[in-house]
Amino acid sequence: MSAALSRGVFFSVSALFFTRVAGLTPTTVGLGLTIAGAVAVAASLGAGYLAAIAGARRVLLAATAGQAVALLAYLTVSSPVAFVAVACAAVGQQAMQRTALNTMIAQSFTGPERVEVRARLRVVMNCFIGLGTGLAAIALAVGTRPAYMLAMASTAALLFVSALSLRRLAPPGPATPLRAERARRSPLRDRTYLAATALNAVMTMQFGMLTVGVPLWVAGWTTAPAVTVAALLAVNTVMVSLLQVWAARRAHDLPAAGRSVARAGALLAAGCGLYSAGTSGGVAVVVAVLALATVAHSLAEVLSEAGSWTLAFELADPDNAGAYQGVSQTGAALGSMLAPLVVTATAINHGRGGWAVLAALFLAAGLSTLALVRRHS
Repeated sequence: MSAALSRGVFFSVSALFFTRVAGLTPTTVGLGLTIAGAVAVAASLGAGYLAAIAGARRVLLAATAGQAVALLAYLTVSSPVAFVAVACAAVGQQAMQRTALNTMIAQSFTGPERVEVRARLRVVMNCFIGLGTGLAAIALAVGTRPAYMLAMASTAALLFVSALSLRRLAPPGPATPLRAERARRSPLRDRTYLAATALNAVMTMQFGMLTVGVPLWVAGWTTAPAVTVAALLAVNTVMVSLLQVWAARRAHDLPAAGRSVARAGALLAAGCGLYSAGTSGGVAVVVAVLALATVAHSLAEVLSEAGSWTLAFELADPDNAGAYQGVSQTGAALGSMLAPLVVTATAINHGRGGWAVLAALFLAAGLSTLALVRRHS
């Protein structure tokens, strides 16, 4: 879990490191990370096909070590061009890790078991990310250039430790015997899988809504104090840690997964309505409404994630797990890349009307996923 520790430290110190130590403007950082997000979309797809050829463990090992080198390279960044290049390498290889990890799970487990394994892994990673955030608080409290440099160096060191651990991990064997008598399906020709991936890309935008949209909404549109943002994120972290395995057990097959995603869409729509209502009343009322919105949002998150994992695993050809998981992660990466733009262009720029658009978008994606599953079944 050293990789999760690394991520927690990076999340906490990277923005201030880029602006205060590397001397980059916030605009440069935002543009660079957007470009890197586009690279991650392609990297996710490529990693799936690489996993099919070279093996998922090798791809995961190479991408982990490569990202460690990229994080170390951040220490040398002093220009926008260098930042964009390093960010593309770091974010792209992180996307490759996600594809390779999902491929390993798909190859090593079957049925509901692999979704529960994925859920437990997410809970453990969230806990270690939280621990990494706590460790980063030391550097933030010191606030000096050497402190930030040391914190960023530690993110690379922790990833190198993770890579060393992966070297000792045995390659996963197939969870089911490979069917050599027929050609493997291509995910790029699998209309059902592509449709499920596209709908999941829409649902994935909920993460950008929480990390980008909610802080901007609280700061610019409500009377809630700034500390409310941290409290809302804490509520989300706790709920996901407590409920993700429960949600995974509910999404035990394709029909159940479709229902989970549909419920998530409805809950996200309700959350959007509550967020938009957080502009009326006194501070206590506003904070309470925002908290209710975050509860609905967090419950939607665990349901949608569990449902999307089941769909990504069960709709895929088990003989071509790498390519299928690559396509699935490409959709997720695309949703993550577009989320800040979509959320700011709707809710942040247009207030309640924008929240209504987001609510309709999530509700439509959830119901469309349910219809897709029923049509497939």
